[in-house]
Amino acid sequence: MSRVLIVEDDPMVAKINKGYVESVEGFQVVGIVKDYKEAISFLKKKKIDLVILDIYLPDEDGIYILEQIRKNQVDCDVIMVTASAEVDKIDKALKLGVVDYLIKPFEYERLKMALENYQSRYNTLSMKNTIRQEELDKILISKMLSTDNVIPKGLNRLTLNRVMTFVDTNGDNPLSADEIAEGLKVTTVTVRRYMKYLEKIGFIVRILEYGSVGRPNYLYKKVN
Repeated sequence: MSRVLIVEDDPMVAKINKGYVESVEGFQVVGIVKDYKEAISFLKKKKIDLVILDIYLPDEDGIYILEQIRKNQVDCDVIMVTASAEVDKIDKALKLGVVDYLIKPFEYERLKMALENYQSRYNTLSMKNTIRQEELDKILISKMLSTDNVIPKGLNRLTLNRVMTFVDTNGDNPLSADEIAEGLKVTTVTVRRYMKYLEKIGFIVRILEYGSVGRPNYLYKKVN
């Protein structure tokens, strides 16, 4: 169970975010604080795996808190959640090692994706002493897909995440575009567009299957 601290000065927003976080399996909110002093005090007393941190706070901004977390070598990850879309702040947060950056207003599915990507990375890295390039690529690809500007025009980030999750849950079983379309309740044409992109970035491989009659069929399988 990943222990989460929410740093947010708006009580209603904090309550909503707590509900969002705890609706995702494997996460528990163990604290909600409203400013820098409370956040640092809490982190000194309790072990936290993940901080969900707003930028605009009453005493210090979230970037300063993030700097202090890194300066004091607090062993935790950080997801920024803020209304700030200022490029300099985003750049600073990324350089300080945030695992994701969400700009308000965001959809629940976007936060869910951030948490699931974090959980996948944590599970992969915590259970092994060494890692294969293919496993590392999955972590890095998931992080890249958190950013809209890396997704080709015409593809939707949330749909892409649904397709990836569906393929991932089927493990080593190759799937046809029709099977994926049926499972997700979308068109086969839509599925093929997303699979073409996922093949390009190395998330899946395409397998040619020859039947007894008719045209050959393509199956898709997640890269192991």
